[in-house]
Amino acid sequence: MLPEIGSSVYIQSYKHNGSLHRTWCMAYVLDADEDKIVVVTDRAWVIESDGRKWLTREPAVCFFYTHRWYNVISMIRHGGIYYYCNLASPSIYDGEAIRNIDYDLDVKLYPDDSYQILDGSEYADHAKAMKYPEKVMEIVEAQMDRILEMMKDGEDPFNKECIDAYYHMYLDMTREK
Repeated sequence: MLPEIGSSVYIQSYKHNGSLHRTWCMAYVLDADEDKIVVVTDRAWVIESDGRKWLTREPAVCFFYTHRWYNVISMIRHGGIYYYCNLASPSIYDGEAIRNIDYDLDVKLYPDDSYQILDGSEYADHAKAMKYPEKVMEIVEAQMDRILEMMKDGEDPFNKECIDAYYHMYLDMTREK
């Protein structure tokens, strides 16, 4: 099942133990095929597992993959595009929300091509506490290496042309409504 282009969907991230981690309230679907779902969030409400709510500050083009163990949030800021990559299970769409399991590790890529790996200690703690299977950990760690390689090579979505094309598609679609 794929979401309809132009529709709005929720995004829900869970933890390995099944608990809800985070919900984005309304993302606008730009593209959807058997490999990925691309959405834009723009001043969207986000609800954390502890009930805290916050509003995203900038538009973001988000890529949710159906066969890859990560997703990518490309935040469009005045100083350039900042990428936030969540190591997570492949995403599914169930008719209401895009859902995945968050595996804690994250990579942030800055406009100057520097990057930072985040939440390594959280990953180690949760791997023990939630008993991540060895196979899952191998996949997550291999996907981290793949993300870093893609960033270095400027593969989609880690380039301005890709993000600009999707963002302009979003602007054109919302003007038509």
